Amino acid sequence: MRRTFLKGMAATLVAGALASLGGAVQAEEAAEFYKGKSINWIVPYKPGGGYDEYSRLLAPYMEKYTGARIDIVNLPGAGGMKGANEIFDAPPDGLTVGIINGSAMVTNELAGIEGASYKVAEYNFLGRVAADLRVLVMGTNSPYKSFADVMASENDVLLGATGLGGSTYVDAVITGPAFGIKQRVIHGFNSSTDVRQALLRGDIAGMWGSLGSALQGVADGDHVIVVQSAPERSPALPDVPSIFEFIDKMDNPEGLREIMVAWDALNAVGRPVAAPPGVPAERVAFLREAFRKSITDPDFVAKATTGDRELDYVSGEKMAEVAKTATGMSPKVKEIFVAAIRGEL
Repeated sequence: MRRTFLKGMAATLVAGALASLGGAVQAEEAAEFYKGKSINWIVPYKPGGGYDEYSRLLAPYMEKYTGARIDIVNLPGAGGMKGANEIFDAPPDGLTVGIINGSAMVTNELAGIEGASYKVAEYNFLGRVAADLRVLVMGTNSPYKSFADVMASENDVLLGATGLGGSTYVDAVITGPAFGIKQRVIHGFNSSTDVRQALLRGDIAGMWGSLGSALQGVADGDHVIVVQSAPERSPALPDVPSIFEFIDKMDNPEGLREIMVAWDALNAVGRPVAAPPGVPAERVAFLREAFRKSITDPDFVAKATTGDRELDYVSGEKMAEVAKTATGMSPKVKEIFVAAIRGEL
């Protein structure tokens, strides 16, 4: 029996060593493939915006860790869908990647928006640059100083939003009814900046938006963040409660939690970098490692921080899980989100 055990153990060790050797050979072959090649990096918006800035900051480091040249290709159109489709439909050789507005692309896919021919969960994700942490801000001149105040209000809480189906609108109409908030969503503002101006004037009491867009108003004393979207409090907002902390205080916490998990996944897709479906696994693994090294490179982190660029890296493997959660809602929950995205709530 001892001899049999030792033989089995030896076989296991040999198999592990061969697998490790095979992985090393594949990585070496992938590195050799990319050496001297050109990678088209799609940006689905015009030059000068946040997606473009992230891409141009990352490009030198991706060149360093892939051995390839990174060619930035701006491809604006259809609210980011043109670029997303271009990445998805590219030849599966690993020579086209790009950054996408993941949350918006998920909502477009869920609602069946014309032109959304991609499938978010089928991308080969390299990783995420930043998440889209959502926060509810209330004007300092409003009577609402906490999320508990908002929930307890006997009068309509006036929240501002951009167009029907936009992220500020979806945030409000998903969370408000879920937490029994008596609210009225004033929508149709041209931009989030216009919503903030209305907040500053006191025309509305508050608004949902990204953390990045809220910070300046907080610093200026114009509004206060009363709740955040992530299940755990962000290190950037240790004193602001997560909306998940209020779930167990509500009726039907199980159903509410399912909605909030789906909403969080939608936000967590954030700004990922992806390659098309069908790229050989060894090339995907190589690109994921190059992306990880790039976004954690101390020099890159310093430059991003100096440029006030938020970073919230998640691996390609984790991003694949997030994308599946965001697009794999139960029919009942999906119905709620589609209604919100279509402006029917």
